[in-house]
Amino acid sequence: MVLQARGFDMDHTTAEARLLDAADALFYERGIQAVGMDAIRAASGVSLKRTYQLFPSKEHLVEAVLRRRDRAVRDALAAYTSARPTPTERVLAVFDYLRDWFDEPDYRGCAFINSFAELGGTSPNVVDIVRTHKRAFADHLAALVAEAGGPPALAAQLALLANGAMVTAAITGDVGAAREARAAARRLLDADAAPGTAVPAASGQPPA
Repeated sequence: MVLQARGFDMDHTTAEARLLDAADALFYERGIQAVGMDAIRAASGVSLKRTYQLFPSKEHLVEAVLRRRDRAVRDALAAYTSARPTPTERVLAVFDYLRDWFDEPDYRGCAFINSFAELGGTSPNVVDIVRTHKRAFADHLAALVAEAGGPPALAAQLALLANGAMVTAAITGDVGAAREARAAARRLLDADAAPGTAVPAASGQPPA
């Protein structure tokens, strides 16, 4: 599909996808407040008129970006953890997922935590999207912990570990935050297990 900016038409789906891709990348790299609609227009190749037809305000675009990222993260995490053979390995896989994510060269923290830090005081819709995403993450962990025979309190502790690792890795640039969080998660799982039934190390995974 040829860009509208070059004088050709662009269908609704293509224009929307280009805008969301451009906005997502720019917001994540620079921060939401530092990116204007004109920068998004230039990066996407969608005219400013068409941009505002699809997203009447920047806030509408921010919300659409976060909702799309929410679905993508949920799907990716579910696929990653479900590939492990045992319930305990699926719990620890959450932290392996974080390790892989932190190791990406463009990692700049959790987009939802970042968005809340920027807009939490001014945008109730963004707050709602962020809280919904974090609840879904916690619910996924709770389901994995329940399958492994652990209590809800353990799931809440692991969610705190995971979110803390996201922030720490963004600030320090150290992928080791995921490794340390995983080690702490193993200790919590071991402590919750019955005496003599410590959680075995997952095959092929980094030692705690």
